[in-house]
Amino acid sequence: MVSIRSEDPDDALAVAGVHVRTWQAGYAGIMPDEVLARLNVTAWAQRRRELGTAEPDHPFRTLVAESDTGTDAATVLGFATVGPYRRDQDPDRLDHRYGEILGIYVEPARWGAGIGRRLLTAAVAELTGQGQTELRLWVLADNGRARRFYERAGLVADGERSTYEVQRPGGRPPLGLTELRYAARLGQLAGPPDRQHQ
Repeated sequence: MVSIRSEDPDDALAVAGVHVRTWQAGYAGIMPDEVLARLNVTAWAQRRRELGTAEPDHPFRTLVAESDTGTDAATVLGFATVGPYRRDQDPDRLDHRYGEILGIYVEPARWGAGIGRRLLTAAVAELTGQGQTELRLWVLADNGRARRFYERAGLVADGERSTYEVQRPGGRPPLGLTELRYAARLGQLAGPPDRQHQ
């Protein structure tokens, strides 16, 4: 059984593991293999701890999908992070007129099981509860799977573009990847998680 709850400080390692594995599977062929191979779960977990992503006063909230397998420990299957819209994707320049989903990530082995849709529904409910009426998010232009997922949910590319810079080893210049902004009114996305897309 899958349930959704708020991130706990003890989730850092499990959430980072899902994050890294999802990047490695989802961005294969989009980002350089050498970049994906160097991703480090322990380092990403430490960064989450340093940023205080599970703290109640953090401007963004992470929702965790977990499976209760009947044992003592639940398994984190995915997560979604939401909050106010970041102008120029800068976490220090927040525009509270809009809500943003910073990302939805699902354990690759569980893609297609409906977990992404459940996280999206929970993210919409969270933003609606914060008084938001409009949603924005960024997705890599070459990430066809994610784009189809959001489009089926009712989001539409609004014409805004950005460049995501991927840092490369060896002193080489960053690789610029095109991102597209998607938008929708939250009321259009508040349906039940009845389709299994991610």
